[in-house]
Amino acid sequence: MITKISKVLVANRGEIALRVMRSCRELGIKSVAVYSDVDRTSMHVRYADQAFHIGPAASAESYLNIEKIIEVAKQSKADAIHPGYGFLSENAEFSKRCQEEGIIFIGPTPEVISTMGDKITARQTMIDGGVPVVPGTKENLDDDETALKVIREIGLPVMIKASAGGGGKGMRMVDKEENILSALRAAKSEARSAFGDDSVYVEKYISSPHHIEFQILGDQHGNVIHLCERECSVQRRHQKVVEETPSPMMTPELRNKMGEAAVAAAKAVDYYGAGTIEFLADNDHNFYFLEMNTRLQVEHPITERTTGYDLVKQQILIAEGQKLDIKQEEVFQFGHAIECRIYAEDTDNNFMPSPGLITHITEPMGLGVRTDGYVYEGYEIPIHYDPMISKLIIWARTREEAIERMRRALYEYKITGVKTSIKFLERIMDCRDFREGTYDTHFIQNNEEFLLADDEAKQQFEDLAIVTAFLDYHHKLKNAQVGQEDSKSSRWKDFGRRRSVYRASEN
Repeated sequence: MITKISKVLVANRGEIALRVMRSCRELGIKSVAVYSDVDRTSMHVRYADQAFHIGPAASAESYLNIEKIIEVAKQSKADAIHPGYGFLSENAEFSKRCQEEGIIFIGPTPEVISTMGDKITARQTMIDGGVPVVPGTKENLDDDETALKVIREIGLPVMIKASAGGGGKGMRMVDKEENILSALRAAKSEARSAFGDDSVYVEKYISSPHHIEFQILGDQHGNVIHLCERECSVQRRHQKVVEETPSPMMTPELRNKMGEAAVAAAKAVDYYGAGTIEFLADNDHNFYFLEMNTRLQVEHPITERTTGYDLVKQQILIAEGQKLDIKQEEVFQFGHAIECRIYAEDTDNNFMPSPGLITHITEPMGLGVRTDGYVYEGYEIPIHYDPMISKLIIWARTREEAIERMRRALYEYKITGVKTSIKFLERIMDCRDFREGTYDTHFIQNNEEFLLADDEAKQQFEDLAIVTAFLDYHHKLKNAQVGQEDSKSSRWKDFGRRRSVYRASEN
């Protein structure tokens, strides 16, 4: 049965609220914004067809207030709610309350959210569905003796993780036996504080891991497809910073295997809507299920850019009960896309949030450039929410061209009044490991000296890279065959043309 949606309440704020509203407008669907005290002048409030105040700045009293949001949905006569990401997007109780009130929740059922939101239950579900998982426990570690026994059986190093966790909270890596119990207690304490649930489990720690996720779409008729992968290994404290697609490590064979596993994972829980299956992969192309996000991801635009499908529109059509009109064999990627998350934070001061008044902003433009943001000149960034203020998405025909275009766009992106992570992101684009696509989840840790160097130190890095490149080239030239020296092409001219590339790649 198809139920046409005419008005959507977006239970979120900032750039994702705007993102959802834009797709609603293209579909001829009216949008309803909700806002807290400090978001009265936010861009999503201005853009929506209707806007309703829902409470004070504190999230618990506004964007996490289920009953207030339901009340506004009924008052505005919205027939559907889109939760965006964060806040209530993976809250089973919220999905259930929508069901009870006859409001369409643009997302999966409460049962699926509950199953996949609990990491221990999700692991067991994937095992039963034949999806490879990281070796580890299937139940909560509720006492020290059991924890020690299990971890010794798995073998160090291991990761202790909160069952209800996310965003790196309640997570500890242990590589020494004397640290097991202290790490276990710290993980439990943090999990209890962050999620109200101190259940934890243990996984074998994968060295040099790549964080690869697959975008999936499933309808209410049992059809499930994937829209290829996203490489999310550039992380700081388990928070993603830069994402790209296709993944530099991917092969057609590995993509097929991981894609099939992602589809199997979704089918194991009768999933419908847009979701993400996250995997850890090693350098030998072994991969393991990590978790499922039962919502839209922050980094979804790079998948949209390389496949051409609007994921928010697909979410809405699926929620209406329509069948997927995309077949797996029709899905292919064209070109390369990279996303950088722009944060209002001081990267020179341990990445402290930098709220405040924006006095000037110039966003990058040009071919292949997309900016998903919500701030403007004169807007005051509040301290109460996540410091991400925009996402810069770049598309080009090749990865090399995409990196250069991102470097150009970051150079053009000017924000004054608050500190931002733009310079930090520029250095990631300049870093040799990133440019060569040889990075894993330890990338920022391994390149911290370069990424956080001051301008004078960074120049020294660059000067050394030029000298190294020249010496390497001179050595190759000296040992070249005589016949090659007589060719019409001048190696010295080629070197001159490639000098800027050498300079960047050696960083």
